[in-house]
Amino acid sequence: MEFLLDYGLFLAKIVTVVAAIIAVLLLVKASKESSAKGELEIVNLTEKHKETIEQLESRMYDDAFLKARHKAEKKSEKSKHKSAEKEIKKAAKEGSLEAKREPHLFVLDFHGSIDAKEVGSLREEVTAILAVAKEGDEVLLRLESGGGMVHGYGLASSQLDRLKSAGLPLTIAVDKVAASGGYMMACIADKLVSAPFAVVGSIGVIAQLPNFNKLLKKNDIEFEQLTAGEFKRTLTMFGENTDKAREKFRSELEETHVLFKDFIRDHRPGLDVDSVATGEHWFGTKAKELGLVDEIITSDDLVTAACQDKTVLSVHYVQKKKLAEKLSGVMGEAADGVLLKLASRGRRPIV
Repeated sequence: MEFLLDYGLFLAKIVTVVAAIIAVLLLVKASKESSAKGELEIVNLTEKHKETIEQLESRMYDDAFLKARHKAEKKSEKSKHKSAEKEIKKAAKEGSLEAKREPHLFVLDFHGSIDAKEVGSLREEVTAILAVAKEGDEVLLRLESGGGMVHGYGLASSQLDRLKSAGLPLTIAVDKVAASGGYMMACIADKLVSAPFAVVGSIGVIAQLPNFNKLLKKNDIEFEQLTAGEFKRTLTMFGENTDKAREKFRSELEETHVLFKDFIRDHRPGLDVDSVATGEHWFGTKAKELGLVDEIITSDDLVTAACQDKTVLSVHYVQKKKLAEKLSGVMGEAADGVLLKLASRGRRPIV
């Protein structure tokens, strides 16, 4: 009996070791596979819109009517196809063959986090659109952000400016929130729209940090910080902050605020920036009165209207995540959620 018990324990150890080895190999393999480059996901929203209508109408009309209309639509499509073939053949004979297509509306989504890490995907999406866009095409960005790091949102704004520089009309729709750094992006638009109760504005700059210096002193803990350069570090979490350091930090915040306001003036010259750059935010209807947005409408209305005379394509760059990023993703999203909730209560990050 003792022999069987020892043998069972031995087998359990072997199984545990083998399972651990297999787990490590799987982790390594998953990590290598996930390091592959991301890819574009394209969804034809025009076709999706038509399919939705067809599903509803199939419950509203009898089969005879639907068949007759389908036959008529098929005949019309066939006629258009023949006409397009004739144009292509004619252009080929004349030596001026060029691909002709109807105007497209490219739809992008930007749900910004505190550090605006989504700018990586936005860069790829903008680059792809610029590579294929033709005259008559437009871009719609569905923006949602409560703000975040200055440099991150500055880069995101620069990506949108690439579309403007290429002559592509850019509409930005705010259905929920475009505050602080989010509004920095939004003001790039040729046309800026929002839903009635979307939160817009918060043109201000803030930074805050706790200071544990008194707590350290109370517990006889010394903190040392060595720097080269008088203002290499101004405010600190553990050292004793001075009035001079506070004043320097405050001047840096003010400088950032001035740059923020100048940026908005450049892109929305008709807006009285000084009157709205108080750090306050407003709902969409009031934001329109103040000139922060151009129209009260939702992105759904814009997409539906565009489906009538354009091919509407949703463009989304999906970056494949490494295993470690997948494991930390849930915690990261939770942290972003907490920070955005704080931002909505006025405790906003830098912009």
